[in-house]
Amino acid sequence: MSAYWRPFFSFNKYSQISARALRNSLKESERLAAEKRGLTGLRYQKWEGGQGGQQTWIDPPESTGSAAKSA
Repeated sequence: MSAYWRPFFSFNKYSQISARALRNSLKESERLAAEKRGLTGLRYQKWEGGQGGQQTWIDPPESTGSAAKSA
């Protein structure tokens, strides 16, 4: 019974539901900090001849005050 959710939705959907439930159970200040960490931005970079071009935002982050860490 440990994977009862598997026939109904994917692991990604399961983790999204679990994360939302956890964030909603936190105190207000911790919840706000956790929600901010969940926001992401998307950008791409075209490479030619082994050199990276300019990075272009597809989905820019809302606040540019603090630089987001990239993996």
